[in-house]
Amino acid sequence: MRYLLKVDPIACDGRGICAELFPERIDLDDWGFPIIDATPIDGSLMSHAKRAIAACPVLALRLEHAPPGAVRR
Repeated sequence: MRYLLKVDPIACDGRGICAELFPERIDLDDWGFPIIDATPIDGSLMSHAKRAIAACPVLALRLEHAPPGAVRR
């Protein structure tokens, strides 16, 4: 099963911890807010994604099931 990493832009306060823990899929904009790569996440990166989600102090990150047509890069 593949998942998409999503951020709640209202809850996020731009601390940038997620990008430090999951730089493979998260970049930061000029103000420190995450820019999430839309590529579905599979088993090889799942542990990194879960670590970033767990470390978010405001619980702004989540995983959602990727739709069947989601593009893999």
